[in-house]
Amino acid sequence: MTADTTAIDALHRQLEAMRPQLVRFAQLQLRNAALAEDAVQDALIAVLETPERFAGQSSLRTYVTGILKFKIIDNLRATTRERQIETADDQSEDDAIDALFHADGHTREQPLAWGDPDRTLEQKDFFAVLEVCLDKLPAKTARIFMMREWLDLDTDEICKELAISTSNAWVLLYRARMRLRECLDLNWFGKRQAG
Repeated sequence: MTADTTAIDALHRQLEAMRPQLVRFAQLQLRNAALAEDAVQDALIAVLETPERFAGQSSLRTYVTGILKFKIIDNLRATTRERQIETADDQSEDDAIDALFHADGHTREQPLAWGDPDRTLEQKDFFAVLEVCLDKLPAKTARIFMMREWLDLDTDEICKELAISTSNAWVLLYRARMRLRECLDLNWFGKRQAG
């Protein structure tokens, strides 16, 4: 067995061990078991097809989770653009489309409510303000916050990745949360109460 074969076998074992966690993460985002499986499979294939891209600057889990997030985003974008038409066994797709409309061209069912566009815009604005607040944090503080809250890494993984103690990690997370709260109070919540 060559060194390359041993390394690839080790990579396969590591990816297989983290697969259940990746599937759970994808299911939370996609709310569909089949789509989650597909997204995880695509992410794992991307890692296995070009293992040399993993430079070891982060943990393998962080690297794979990053790829999976892009696969999930691609999937979410595709599902909002595309809607599958369900047909009965004896029905063609054209017949299924025709069945959605009356003879005069009006739809048989009213479209779903689109929600509150103002609220959606407010949410986008909130995340833009949050991003600015994160940018104002010291780099290491922002990184540990994102590792914990966005990548959902546990404290041990974060400490290993950043070569810091557990108590140092908790202090940095506390500082990040306090600074973010202060920034959001000033730049988001305070403006909303004043307005």
